[in-house]
Amino acid sequence: MKVVEKLEAIKNQELSGKDNVEDFISVIEKKNESINAFLEVDGDNALNQAEKIDKKIKNGEKVGALSGLVFAIKANINVEDFVISAASKTLENYYGSYNATVIDNILNEDGIILGITNMDEFAAGSSTESSYFGSTDNPAATGRIPGGSSGGSAAAVASLMCDIALGSDTGGSIRNPSSHCGVFGFKPTYGAVSRQGLLDLSMSLDQIGPLGADSSAIAIGLNSLVTNDPKDCTSLKWNSSDFLKPLENNPEELIEGKKIAVVKEFSDVTDDKINGLVDKSLEKIEDLGGEIINLKFDYVDLCLPTYYLINYVEFFSATRKYDGRKYGYKIEDVCGEEVLRRIEMGSYISQQEFSGKYYKRALQARSLIRTEINKLLDGVDLIASPTVPKLPHKIGDKLEPMEMYAYDVLTVIANLAGIPAASMKAGDVNGIPVGLQLQAKPKEDLKILEAMIALESVE
Repeated sequence: MKVVEKLEAIKNQELSGKDNVEDFISVIEKKNESINAFLEVDGDNALNQAEKIDKKIKNGEKVGALSGLVFAIKANINVEDFVISAASKTLENYYGSYNATVIDNILNEDGIILGITNMDEFAAGSSTESSYFGSTDNPAATGRIPGGSSGGSAAAVASLMCDIALGSDTGGSIRNPSSHCGVFGFKPTYGAVSRQGLLDLSMSLDQIGPLGADSSAIAIGLNSLVTNDPKDCTSLKWNSSDFLKPLENNPEELIEGKKIAVVKEFSDVTDDKINGLVDKSLEKIEDLGGEIINLKFDYVDLCLPTYYLINYVEFFSATRKYDGRKYGYKIEDVCGEEVLRRIEMGSYISQQEFSGKYYKRALQARSLIRTEINKLLDGVDLIASPTVPKLPHKIGDKLEPMEMYAYDVLTVIANLAGIPAASMKAGDVNGIPVGLQLQAKPKEDLKILEAMIALESVE
């Protein structure tokens, strides 16, 4: 049952919200010990929420747009009374004292918060192996990483532990695990979703977004998440479309006449087997009436160093509040290897004598990348590419930092440019899921969703 169908079933009293929660709790009890997708589950509170929603429906009262749907939340998004640790010992005893705006949006629409998911420590990673609470397994490819940093959220969706999960995406942290776990993941236009209540990794790049097992879950999530928030200085004032509307269209109507760009330089850095599956998705687009346009992008090699230089400096700045005085421990005293590496690099680059040499040049490079990506998108509707250029490694394999960073080469572009991007399953290589990435102009998130809906219908 698709998530949109489940939502209607709950509203029509064909399925109770309570039963929906109980079903997920049962799956979590069976699977979570081995998968480690959830760090914390509050089943009692979720059942209480569900019973209140069921009562409102039974009494004919107005219910919210998410009534009875169950959400999992990444451990760097504040939820009141849950441990919001960012998967770090630094904050292992920090309880959220307030709700992030996105959490209030969910609760106000009668969505149900079931628990908190695992992640790379402070979102600094691409595998969910750096979590202080242990790595997360990939339900779609057991023994391999689920991707990161939102690996717990992707694994929770892939193992049917929730209807919708929230993740954060700084350089691909929603799309990367969505690709590896074979689910849908969406990074909205920068500023479309409030960042208030998110623990920063890199504030000029971070974006919260939904993950789901089908495109309707993404549409439902976006409808509640995309709102203006006066408490967030990056929040857009944008009268976005109804993201559920495309579900009413025929697939051909959603793709026909659209121009989809393909960039050779993106496939050049990608494994051939992954490219083969992406090519099959492009054939489906053509069968639906889309037109494939071949374009060039000469700055692929510039994207990763630009992203990481900005990330190091902004992460170093964000972590200065974790000094052990107000809560938790001093971050440098207890954090893992990758977090410490980024702090030390950020500290070094931030020194006055090096700022002009590194950080300011990275900002200049970012402006160039943004300009060039917007040029690519001028005259086309979407860019289609692999999400991740290589298959996920086995849990425990030792990768050098640059090998780990290489997972992000095709996803950091959207964050640097502030454009919307998403990943959906393109197929499998030897049973391992592979993602198709779709990118669009700022505020044209709907075009990506339309393409996802259309492609899903012809799988």
